[in-house]
Amino acid sequence: MSNPDAANFDIVFPARSGCICLDLQRAARAVARRFDTVFRPLDLTNGQFSLLMSLKHRGPSPLGRIATTLAMDRTTLTAALKPLQRRGLVTVTVDPADHRSHQLSLTEAGRDLLAAALPLWNREHTAIDRLFGEHGPGRLHADLRALA
Repeated sequence: MSNPDAANFDIVFPARSGCICLDLQRAARAVARRFDTVFRPLDLTNGQFSLLMSLKHRGPSPLGRIATTLAMDRTTLTAALKPLQRRGLVTVTVDPADHRSHQLSLTEAGRDLLAAALPLWNREHTAIDRLFGEHGPGRLHADLRALA
């Protein structure tokens, strides 16, 4: 009679020790925690920073375009927008080109907060980049973009 625990170990161990998904999730959470800590004095999360940055980069944009840019579904993005709207950092209006769609815009307060956050982001990003040694994180960036 075979040992079911041994068979499970044969299946679980390779998945646990070599799972790209798990390793990426763990790394993403660790990096997100670092940026959340850095942004805490501004009452900002790393996800909110990314959202504000995408609006700064793209200008007023349809909700769907920002969701695609951030690789989020529209429902998750809508939930993430609510605290930013309450703080007056982002406005959501009916898109004049398509009344079924919503347009997102960065407010002056949002631009000011982003200006305060950018030096913090830059300092932490530089610290993380140094972890990759003399060749930097270039290969990692390329590999992650290939996966996306």
